[in-house]
Amino acid sequence: MVKRMIEIPDNMDTAELFGRFDENIKLIEKAFGVNVSMRDDGVRITGEETAVERSGDVIHTLITMIASGEHIDEQKIIYVISMEQEDGGLDPKKLGADCIAINIKGQPIKTKTFGQKKYVDAIDNNTIVFGIGPAGTGKTYLAVAKAVMALKRREVTRIILTRPAVEAGEKLGFLPGDLQTKVDPYLRPLYDGMYEMLGGEGFLRYQERGIIEVAPLAYMRGRTLDNSFIILDEAQNTTPEQMKMFLTRIGYGSKAIVTGDITQIDLPGDKRSGLKEAMKILGGIEGIAFCKFTDKDVVRHPLVQAIIKAYAKYDEEKERKRKMKNG
Repeated sequence: MVKRMIEIPDNMDTAELFGRFDENIKLIEKAFGVNVSMRDDGVRITGEETAVERSGDVIHTLITMIASGEHIDEQKIIYVISMEQEDGGLDPKKLGADCIAINIKGQPIKTKTFGQKKYVDAIDNNTIVFGIGPAGTGKTYLAVAKAVMALKRREVTRIILTRPAVEAGEKLGFLPGDLQTKVDPYLRPLYDGMYEMLGGEGFLRYQERGIIEVAPLAYMRGRTLDNSFIILDEAQNTTPEQMKMFLTRIGYGSKAIVTGDITQIDLPGDKRSGLKEAMKILGGIEGIAFCKFTDKDVVRHPLVQAIIKAYAKYDEEKERKRKMKNG
C-alpha cells in the first residue's frame, strides 16, 4: 500500500471537486480501488501503487479543469477516468478550452470530449466533414452550433438543414397536414439545436426571411448551394445516389456537415447506405474529413454509454456466430 498527497489551491471550492455527498470521489475510488480522503494539506490517496498513481492523475486533471473555469459533472469525471484507464493520461488544457458558441441563455458551448474537439477542429479546417458515431455524442448539436456562429460572423449567408425523411420510419404520406407539417417530426433534433442557439422567436424570424431553411433531402436536387452552411443529419439513411446528389450541391463559400450512425440504418435490406459507401469512396480527398465518435464521446446520461456498449457487444457476438455458421 502506498500514499500520495495532492495539493489543492487555497481559493478552490473543494465541494466542486468532491461533489455532492462526495459522489465525484466515490466514482474515482470505485474505478481504481483506492481510498481518497480530504486532509488539511490536500487530498490523500491510499492503495496499490499503480492505482494510486492513476487516480492521482485523474484528481490532478479535475483540479486543473476546475481552475480553468470548467464545471465538473458526472459525465466529465467518467470520461477523464476512462481516458486515464485506456490511454494513461490526457492533457486537460486541450479539452473545453475554446468556446464554440453562446446559446440563447448566454451559456458557452464547449467540447466535452477529445472526439468532439477533433470534430470541431475538422469543421474549422475542411469544407466537408462527416461526423459518424453513436447517439448522444453531440454530432448534430455541435454542427448546429458551428452553423449559427458562422451565420452570425457573416461567414455564410444562410443555413440549410436537411434529413432523409421517408426512409427513417413512417411514410410522409401517412402523416396529416401540409408538407412542412409532415417533415417537421423528422427534423425535430435539428429544430431543438436551433431553438437552443437562437430561441424560438429568433429561429422563426430567420426562417421567415429564408436565412434558415429546413427541408427534406429530396428538395436539394438540382440546386447549387453557395455561401451556405449545410447540415445533413441521419445520413446513414441516404442511398448512395442521394448522398452523391447532396455532396455535389455544394457551391463556393459553403461548408457541409454530414452526420450519421451506421449502426442505426433504417433502409430496407436491399438498399445500401450512402454514408457507408461515402466512407469507402471519399477517404483521402483534401478538404474532406471523417470524424468517428465512440461510446466514450457520449455526453448524455452514463446509462446511454452502457447501452451502446451492450448493443455493440451483442452485435459482435452475433456476427461471430454468423461467420462460424457459414464456415
